[in-house]
Amino acid sequence: MNRLFPLSLLFIVFPVCAAQLPCTIRPPKDTLESALPGLTKVTETDAQKTALAGFADFAATATVTDSELEVEHGCLVYSFDIRVAGRKGVEEVLVDAGTGKVLTREHETSSQEAKEAKAEAAEAKQSQQSAAKPADQAPPH
Repeated sequence: MNRLFPLSLLFIVFPVCAAQLPCTIRPPKDTLESALPGLTKVTETDAQKTALAGFADFAATATVTDSELEVEHGCLVYSFDIRVAGRKGVEEVLVDAGTGKVLTREHETSSQEAKEAKAEAAEAKQSQQSAAKPADQAPPH
């Protein structure tokens, strides 16, 4: 039983570490979306070139279908959805907005892509609603 204890710690610690990306820019949680471009060190054009470089074998058919500057897992990144002709789903590539290095590349199925789009729309709606409330508005008693 004592031999299993260190192994069980690995399973507890690993998920926490997996969420941390090795990025260079970690904006405070209250940073406005409009302030994010001023924090970057790399242009979106250069980040996109880096993201597409990982698809050299499919250069003629790899296309960026969506891109955005966002905070993901606490990191300021350029996120690119890249579609390759003849393949289902997209590849989501996150590029560090500070160094221009690829942090992650993950395949998303069509259903995962739709789920992410729905979550982002809900988050955007919530941000708009909270921005529309006056700061001095007192909660009801």
